[in-house]
Amino acid sequence: MIHILIQQRQFISVETMASLKQLAIRGAIWTILGFGGIQILRFGNNLVLTRLLQPEFFGLMALVTTLRIGLELFSDIGIAQNIINSKRGDEPTFLNTAWTIQVIRGVLIWLLCVPISFPVTKFYHEPRLLWLIPIVLLSVVIDGFSSTSIHTLHRRMELGKLALYEFTLQACFFSTLIVLVWFYPEIWTLAVGTVISAIFKLISSYWLIPKYSNHFEWDTDAVKEILSFGKWMFIASTLMFAAEQADRLVLAKIFSFELLGVYTIAYTLANIPKEIIKQISYKVIFPAVSQQVDLPRTSLRAKIIRQRRLILIGCAVLLAILVTIGDLVVAILYDKRYADATWMMPILCSGIWFSLLFYTISPALLAIRKPLYSAQSNFARFAVITLGVPFANANFGILGAIVVISFSDLPLYIVNLYGLWREKLSCFVQDIQTTVFFIAILALCLVIRHSLGFGLPVQLLTQFANR
Repeated sequence: MIHILIQQRQFISVETMASLKQLAIRGAIWTILGFGGIQILRFGNNLVLTRLLQPEFFGLMALVTTLRIGLELFSDIGIAQNIINSKRGDEPTFLNTAWTIQVIRGVLIWLLCVPISFPVTKFYHEPRLLWLIPIVLLSVVIDGFSSTSIHTLHRRMELGKLALYEFTLQACFFSTLIVLVWFYPEIWTLAVGTVISAIFKLISSYWLIPKYSNHFEWDTDAVKEILSFGKWMFIASTLMFAAEQADRLVLAKIFSFELLGVYTIAYTLANIPKEIIKQISYKVIFPAVSQQVDLPRTSLRAKIIRQRRLILIGCAVLLAILVTIGDLVVAILYDKRYADATWMMPILCSGIWFSLLFYTISPALLAIRKPLYSAQSNFARFAVITLGVPFANANFGILGAIVVISFSDLPLYIVNLYGLWREKLSCFVQDIQTTVFFIAILALCLVIRHSLGFGLPVQLLTQFANR
């Protein structure tokens, strides 16, 4: 009898693993399709807006958006991660408590942003920031009231429904924003558009799951669990902001807002592979690994590496193509005001490879509740940005600053390797193999481009240096 029960348990376990694998594969496909569709919408929206607005508007909004993200991450206690990762993540009491904390957090962020806007305005010598910051950050208050149904869909890995929802939401927002900018081509329209986006999300989030609602509730045990995990998420998120957004804060001080706007265009296009992987990381890899953390580390590592190899191969091909033709895409689609983005593109794209290596494995450390490693990795990138970019700009000009930003994910990746080694999840051999594959594909793409008579992207750097 005992032998039969053991066999049944093993069968159920295998069946569960197979089901989880199918969910992960479907989730990855839906995430790529959904996020890819959103990127196409965003790209089209971007092309229209760059023809209607001045480049400096994009620089100003990049700075304000960075400050908004900073305040959000400085107060991040991992509400979404708690709902996905907690054993109580489906309990209404837990969800309502998480929603209550989310609402309080949104209000506190806005109250904090008002006094901050005064010193920021003086530091950057830009009076418009005094009103832009409070207006844009109203979106955080509104977003705080959004339903936790979005996180529940992540937990259940119902990513097809989520992808369709996010695509529809972005389509409605972008079309609304274009109409508003057409009639009112001002920086204030972009600020109000951010608030409108939050309103769209607030209303639509309550339609996602039938009979799913949130209300104010305060469960002490739920609060303790959220804050216990959240204290490490706070550190990790704070340093993640410092690592990922410090470039805009630094460049806004040493560049003009017009040049910052051009950089933002180039960075946004170059960052597409990274953003795709971040979406897969959060929506697929993290939930999938979270449901298998009880496995022995050797088994868990084997499962992660097997699936990760396919992801990295696909990303290597996409990134190699983007490095090869990115400058041509910018030159064709954007007018002369954005000419500097053409030489920035291949440099920024090249360094994205280290981001891909990082984001395809770092969710494993978060899933085993070790966010401190992520905090250490992000601190390494932050140090490179804050110290390296001003130094490079002072000694090598704009080109030096862009090169440092491009390869600032290398220390992020190196520090993460240490955490993976400590937790017996190392993937260094696989990283070497896929990096060699990426370099080979990139070389092939560059040879094809040169043979077709388009030269090499590096030639643009010579033209820039001789200006």
